[in-house]
Amino acid sequence: MSTVNVYKQRPDAAHAESPLFHAGLHELVGKGKSTAGVSLRERKLLGHLTLRGDGHDAAFAGAVHKATGLELPGALGLVVKGETSLQWLGPDEWLLIVPSGEEFAAEKSLREALAGQHHQVVNVSGGQTILELTGPKVRELLMKSSTYDVHPRNFPVGKAVGTTFAKTQLVIRRTDEETWELLVRRSFSDYIWLWLQDASAEYGLAIKA
Repeated sequence: MSTVNVYKQRPDAAHAESPLFHAGLHELVGKGKSTAGVSLRERKLLGHLTLRGDGHDAAFAGAVHKATGLELPGALGLVVKGETSLQWLGPDEWLLIVPSGEEFAAEKSLREALAGQHHQVVNVSGGQTILELTGPKVRELLMKSSTYDVHPRNFPVGKAVGTTFAKTQLVIRRTDEETWELLVRRSFSDYIWLWLQDASAEYGLAIKA
């Protein structure tokens, strides 16, 4: 039986910086117009875990539910419970996002629940971040940034899609009627931040804490 070493990637005493640390978003909080059409908040330093296994296997789905309290979503699905979410990435792959600092415990819980089953759990927390967008002009911003149809009929709450955005790729997630999220790779975060500033200029952009 193989042994997997599970360890804290971000020890409590370690200083962590989000992919957009250098942008100084905290210094921009409250400086945007109150009438801004788009509000942005970086949901930084969350725990991101990729999970692989057979979603058609009741034992696998049950073990994931036991460990996370969430049902495995189907194709393009997203399940949100408080600050925790589980998103479909592919036929045998999902993304679990948990509050900052809880990724180590979440990984251990998954591994314990899935012991003896064919699975894979990988902590990818340092490689990506989430930009949360709210406001009356968010859909217009998304329409000018991506070719994917974000009309409510095609993109309801609880859907997540990997797609082209500007000249790169990311995942668009709709977590609420008025809330959209962009799941961005660390290496593209600066580009996406610059793009969003430019694309939202006609609507007004406000940064939220």
